[in-house]
Amino acid sequence: MTSLHDDPVQGLAHAWGDTPARGRLRVAPEDFHVSEIPLLEPEGDGEHVWVLVRKRLQNTADVAAMLARCAGVPQRDVSYAGLKDRQAVTQQWFSVHLPGSAAPDWSAIESPDVSVLQEARHGRKLRRGALRGNRFRILVRDLVADPAQLRARLEKIAAEGVPNYFGEQRFGRNGSNLRTAERLFSNPRMRLSRHQRGLVLSAARSQLFNAVLSRRVSEGSWNRALPGDAMQLQGSHSYFVATVVDAELLQRVAAHDVHPTGPLHGRGTAAVEAETLALETAVLAGYSEWRTGLEGAGLKQERRALRLIPDHLEWAQPEANVLCLEFSLPAGAYATSVVRELLSAG
Repeated sequence: MTSLHDDPVQGLAHAWGDTPARGRLRVAPEDFHVSEIPLLEPEGDGEHVWVLVRKRLQNTADVAAMLARCAGVPQRDVSYAGLKDRQAVTQQWFSVHLPGSAAPDWSAIESPDVSVLQEARHGRKLRRGALRGNRFRILVRDLVADPAQLRARLEKIAAEGVPNYFGEQRFGRNGSNLRTAERLFSNPRMRLSRHQRGLVLSAARSQLFNAVLSRRVSEGSWNRALPGDAMQLQGSHSYFVATVVDAELLQRVAAHDVHPTGPLHGRGTAAVEAETLALETAVLAGYSEWRTGLEGAGLKQERRALRLIPDHLEWAQPEANVLCLEFSLPAGAYATSVVRELLSAG
């Protein structure tokens, strides 16, 4: 089991070998831009006011609190689809429950780093996970790279994808969520807020998933089907168990129609069988207390794709030592998992 004092993602295996470039990320918040791709648009009528917010150097939960104060409602009446990076410039939708009340003057929000770009009413609140994905624009500064090797790696990523690791943001500053998880599993009565408890349990699940994925990357099976794999349909959470790896399944994997998956641990019987079950059991053997803790918390077994294919990956070099990357990812995927196959810290 990886030491919880280490960077939780530093030791994870790379799919495509040594990175061909060095550079600096997030020199300024504007170097990391995230725009939400919504699952639906507000219809223009209803008791919920949806607002598209641009934020800079702000947590999503803090912005929700600002919107609640501005609207004069409890924070529980403000919803959003997902959390966005703090050290970035991001755009995302929020909904505010205002039945029978006019929307406030959003310009009264107390932060110059938060602005409302658009407002519309809708009949329902915005629910967690209700987004298609996110579009990223990332600047890499002080770039050092051989142009041919850099281009080859970018083309490889565009064509074949990257391991779908949970990024370092999942684990808190210096892995703090994992250390809290360890304490929680040793003392299940430990007092945590509902929000903090959710973050900690998610981090623990993610650690186990990353461990399985890293093993499969090391063994070269993260992007191919093994006997007994749970294969997830592209763009869906649905999966089926591959009892036989035949020519048809190999073709579907090559076409990115289906992806092998890894475990999001919880109660219930593992979905995988045969060789895949043996691999996952071996990797997770050292996490018995964590598995018991996740099951005791009431989480249920789920699956997550091992492979991540960036959509519409584009790149340019506006200056010799600057690389601009743009791509879209599905909800729950991490841009840093794409970048780590390309770049090491400068």
